[in-house]
This record gives sequence, C-alpha cells and structure tokens, in this order.
Amino acid sequence: METTFSLNSFFETPNLLIVLSAIAICILGIVILCGKGDKLIAGYNTASEEDKKEVNIHRLRLVVAIISWLTAVYTILMVFTTGNILLFLALTAVFIIFVFIGLILANTWAKK
Repeated sequence: METTFSLNSFFETPNLLIVLSAIAICILGIVILCGKGDKLIAGYNTASEEDKKEVNIHRLRLVVAIISWLTAVYTILMVFTTGNILLFLALTAVFIIFVFIGLILANTWAKK
C-alpha cells in the first residue's frame, strides 16, 4: 500500500511536533559543539577534575554533536516510514549501529 505525501498532511500536529523536536535536537548539537553545553554530556558533567583531564573535550563534543544530529535525522525520517514496517526496522537498525559506533568513539577516540 503506497501512501501519498502532501504538505497539508505533513504539517498536521504530530508531524509538526516531530519536526520541531528534530530542530531542537539540531540546536542542542550546535550548542554542545560550540562548548556551551558540557554540562549536558552524561558522565562528563559528573566526572572529577582528574577524570576530565583524561578526556579530549573537543573530540567528545564532536561525537556527542554528531549523535545528536543523527538523532534529529532519524526523528524526521520516522515521519516518512508511516505504514512501512520494513523501512522503519531498517532505519532503526542503522540508527542503533551508528549510536553504538558513537559510544565506542566517545570512550576511545575522545580519551587522551
């Protein structure tokens, strides 16, 4: 079953909220990348000063910002998967793989 896409259906309330949340996630990624959101990075915000010295904060910010932007893209793509469970599952699997890669990079590449 093929669904048609129109701007009127796109800007209905649920889809509009999804797009607005994706925009907010993008802005959050920019804030973190600019260095103004270090307290929002889980684990880093509660680390001791000794532990923070072992982290390359610029690399960690980059990894967290990229994960944030991938989350925004994934959120927007979910609007277009309505009724197509295989596409939904494929995009979810790819998203989970990218998040795991980001977690590995945050714990290896972002260390000094």
